[in-house]
Amino acid sequence: MTRRSRWVWIALTALVVVGLASTTAGAADKSKVDQATRQVDQGAKQIGQGKVGAGVKETAKGVGNTVVEGAKYTGETIKEFFREK
Repeated sequence: MTRRSRWVWIALTALVVVGLASTTAGAADKSKVDQATRQVDQGAKQIGQGKVGAGVKETAKGVGNTVVEGAKYTGETIKEFFREK
């Protein structure tokens, strides 16, 4: 593995962790977050199979979707928290 590809993996992993950490436990529907997370996983598997271009594209889309859906999910969870009080 070259240094560049190692840094790409580190950056992608960090983004995934941030995206997943932005989701909190609650009653909100997190199926879209899970779907976006699976998209990242599929992209990473494509990279592992040698389909680097398609894999990076899929992974980047998945990371973006994970962040977006994670933010929506977090917003809904916070909204539900304040409704309950």
